[in-house]
Amino acid sequence: MPSTSELKRGVRFESEGIPFITVDVSYQSPSARGATTLIKVKARDLLTGNLKAFTFKAGERLPDPDIEINKSQFLYKDGDDYNFMDTETFEQIMIPGEQLGDSTDYLTENMEVKMMFYQGRPVSVEVPNVVELKIVETEPAVRGDTVTAVTKSAKMETGLVVQVPLFVAQDETIRVDTRDGRYIERVKK
Repeated sequence: MPSTSELKRGVRFESEGIPFITVDVSYQSPSARGATTLIKVKARDLLTGNLKAFTFKAGERLPDPDIEINKSQFLYKDGDDYNFMDTETFEQIMIPGEQLGDSTDYLTENMEVKMMFYQGRPVSVEVPNVVELKIVETEPAVRGDTVTAVTKSAKMETGLVVQVPLFVAQDETIRVDTRDGRYIERVKK
């Protein structure tokens, strides 16, 4: 049972019989003496993919959802549906894109992921913390733009747009942090 004080991005909990995964957490300290700190949580419903806001008191206990995790491989996208294969049973599993949330921005063919099952039903996937994505579209660097920390937008093969340094060019592969969608480094070949 996670405590509300331990909530951070990626922590799973259950509320009213529905499993959720934490997307964002903020703390609100009251100005009155003796008042309890409030924890505001934005979480994704693992069954429908919808976002919901919660407000908890610090120290509250939340039930753990009965989630089973299996290793899977992303195969392909078919319209709005994403197809995976269980790496042990070779069973193919389809999950609607809206149920996967932001994970779809990082899925590339043959990627190994952790598939979450709730009461035997596939509900979502966990992508690795760092993925390699190819840049399909970005502006060329302009000579003379050498001010530190200057970035430009780059569109990845999955459709995700990431801010990258000026020296990064189209058709290069970069590493992206999936927790915040941030550029880490270029992949050296």
